[in-house]
Amino acid sequence: MATVWVLVLVTVVLGLAEAGPVPTSKPTTTRRDCHMERFQSLSPRELGAFKKAKDALEESLLPKNWSCSSRLFPRTRNLRLLQAWERPVALEAELDLTLKVLGNMADSSLGVVLDQPLRMLRHIHSELQACVLAQPTAGPRPRGRLHHWLHRLHKAPNESQGCLEASITFNLFRLLTQDLKCVASGDVCV
Repeated sequence: MATVWVLVLVTVVLGLAEAGPVPTSKPTTTRRDCHMERFQSLSPRELGAFKKAKDALEESLLPKNWSCSSRLFPRTRNLRLLQAWERPVALEAELDLTLKVLGNMADSSLGVVLDQPLRMLRHIHSELQACVLAQPTAGPRPRGRLHHWLHRLHKAPNESQGCLEASITFNLFRLLTQDLKCVASGDVCV
């Protein structure tokens, strides 16, 4: 009889070992993984939709007369100069502002031409937010260049609407072909 109990006990222990550890609490986070590598290059169809939108935006800006006090996206700004963890944070802020401005412009006659690019930008933005949220919250705080860029983007709504629209329009392809590609490339941004 003792042999039977030993066999039952061994069978139960082996069965539990195969089942793996029993979770003792709920996961502390439900964040998705960061999968930006799919945005290293956009398809020709997607880039064509953005070019069509950019051309329409530029045409709508031509008749406007504005005087901008500063460049929202200076030529010297380059995400490669940031640390790898800072790049998604900077791009997320840039994309957030871009979506707000283009969203407001989509309420005009440009709505049809901006529909597909806005959908794509919202999708990229949601994926990017998962990357930014996946970073440890106790990690380093924005300093130096990143702090300066975030501050500039935060103050952007104080610019005139025309300057804001022009800055976003003229930066659109840089956002898609340089900044997004840099973040999607991860640590090997070149």
